[in-house]
Amino acid sequence: MFKSGDKVASKKWAPIFDKGRHHRARLGFILLSTDPSAESDFNAMAPEGVAVYATRLETDDHTTNATLARHIEHMANAAARLQPEGKPDVISYVCTSGSIVIGIERVLAEIKKGAPWAVPSCIAQGVLDALHELAVKKLVVGTPYLDEINALEAEFLTAHGFDVLDMQGLNIASGWDMGLVSPQYLRDFAIEIDQPDADAIFLSCSGLRSVDVVEEIEQATGKPVITSNQAQFWSALRRAGITDEVQGFGQIFKHKGVALLPKH
Repeated sequence: MFKSGDKVASKKWAPIFDKGRHHRARLGFILLSTDPSAESDFNAMAPEGVAVYATRLETDDHTTNATLARHIEHMANAAARLQPEGKPDVISYVCTSGSIVIGIERVLAEIKKGAPWAVPSCIAQGVLDALHELAVKKLVVGTPYLDEINALEAEFLTAHGFDVLDMQGLNIASGWDMGLVSPQYLRDFAIEIDQPDADAIFLSCSGLRSVDVVEEIEQATGKPVITSNQAQFWSALRRAGITDEVQGFGQIFKHKGVALLPKH
């Protein structure tokens, strides 16, 4: 029995090591400090053996083009702090509007600077990956954003070859409040903005709880629904070489994303 002042002398042990809980892939995510939804979404979608590592980026809760642009200042540092011993296969920045305001290439370069071992990504890249995989040409877009952000997002999608038939925003400025919009409201919102000619519906923003109602919207409209977190996670899985068909989160997970798989 140990008594105060005694020395501790451990026996010689030979621990047995294995590949750990997350032996298939490790995915790292740089979340906003105000995001109440994405981490739960990613954990819900993660297949067995796939890690979800997350860190938080200092964020102004008032979401404008100006505040989004400042996210880049700490991007490399955030990437460097994401389990460097585990070396995630993919590290992705979790902000749709921020990805667009800053620019995909600049985001990827900063993540690569902080974590050169990981494939860098962001939500905007994941959304493009998913839309291309589904061969979408025409779409409608629903967001929680102010219209100054909606305008930039519409320009971004148009510049990447998509026809934006309608862009509707809820004009919410608080990042925290975006996560408080009920999934049932998002379902009804998506169905209302849908148009007959649209190939898909895109619900933009990592803070929205839209993954909860993806399949309900798909069943009601008969067309694929893309959400920020769902598209980003699907893309990250494929870029890490994981082709599992995750159930309950929309048609995109039926697609293997062959073009995104690592080249060996």
